[in-house]
Amino acid sequence: MNIEKLYSIYLEHPTICTDTRLIEEGCLFFALKGDNFNGNKFAHQALQKGAAYAIIDEEEYCQSARHILVSDVLETLQNLAKHRRSQLKIPFIGITGTNGKTTTKELINAVLSQHYKTFATKGNLNNHIGVPLTILSIQADTEIAIIEMGANHQQEIEFLCSISQPTHGLITNVGKAHLEGFGSFDGVKKAKGELYTYLAEHQGIAFINQDNKILTEMANARLIKNTIDYGRSETSYVSGKILNSAPYISIKWSSRSEEFENNGLEANSNLTGTYNFENILAAITIGCFFRLSPDEINKGVHSYLPSNNRSQITKTEQNTLICDYYNANPSSVQVALDNLETVNAENKVLILGDMFELGDEAAAEHLEIVAKAQRIDLSKRIFIGQEFYKLKNTSDHFYPSTTEAFDALKNNPITNATILIKGSRGMKLETLVPLL
Repeated sequence: MNIEKLYSIYLEHPTICTDTRLIEEGCLFFALKGDNFNGNKFAHQALQKGAAYAIIDEEEYCQSARHILVSDVLETLQNLAKHRRSQLKIPFIGITGTNGKTTTKELINAVLSQHYKTFATKGNLNNHIGVPLTILSIQADTEIAIIEMGANHQQEIEFLCSISQPTHGLITNVGKAHLEGFGSFDGVKKAKGELYTYLAEHQGIAFINQDNKILTEMANARLIKNTIDYGRSETSYVSGKILNSAPYISIKWSSRSEEFENNGLEANSNLTGTYNFENILAAITIGCFFRLSPDEINKGVHSYLPSNNRSQITKTEQNTLICDYYNANPSSVQVALDNLETVNAENKVLILGDMFELGDEAAAEHLEIVAKAQRIDLSKRIFIGQEFYKLKNTSDHFYPSTTEAFDALKNNPITNATILIKGSRGMKLETLVPLL
């Protein structure tokens, strides 16, 4: 079946499902495959549960006219999303970067939704499956789409751009993450820069943090003609500075846009961590570009409440927790430590879990983090995971696993402290929170 014909079916049944546990009446079930599952085997079950059609790629499971046989289900899903994108004549804002993608995406959505009907990537559906699913979820009356794009190998952003076709784009930053897949920091720069390359080749508009020399160099190298800058300099299209960061960030900002006469505007957020300054300023910049009023922009920034353990402050009966353990890499841990150092609290504790996907650089990067942490005045430092455990010393607390750290904290509870919890998602540091 060609894409045009499948697209006609999609318009009649615009809900996509890939999991039989989540089947909705009248949906299209795409029988995706993975290392440990084969969706084709569940196609009949999906139809029984109410799916209108099942898209499969193994002929032996084609049992009725409601089974649509294609050569490759994933490729068909991606091509359908690409075709859908070509029918949507609205701005698409593509977002990538090492750190802050999801927070920035949510902030931009919170701001723009004060004035427009927006649609943004749900959660972290930012890969070769998530981006197509996101695009196929966009309703016809949507006015602006915000698409998050993640990658851990070269040419992934390039591929996701070919599907989402961003008209505008933002790289939050470039840091040390997924070095196992990218090979080196230069590899990370090359991969993230694929968004700039797409924008340059398709006359798109790039929003660029002028305070970040790496980003400005990457943009200049690709000769992007259409750029909107933001940063601390008053010469930027939008400029800002931190007014307060204890515990939540407030910033003073102004815009060179002719529509903004008041240059003493203040945005109050519910985000902790000075590293979120640039994420907030990016959202303000995009709000200005799309001609929102200052009140709409500030209301949007304030309306965003962080979730999923990203820059969240949680107060328990015993402690104040800075929950930032959704993920971790050397760059994000460095700025989290910088922020902890500035936090005004007498009793500060650090709980760090291993950083994953660093390949040959793992030992060196974990050593650097331990050294930095030891330079900060803290009441206690707790390091968890196999990589950190290799670096154990007598002045700090090291545990080879989260389970062993749990047992230690159970026997030696921490009270009346401000605690930063940071680590890769696979460390499952959330299991420690009930003890804190």
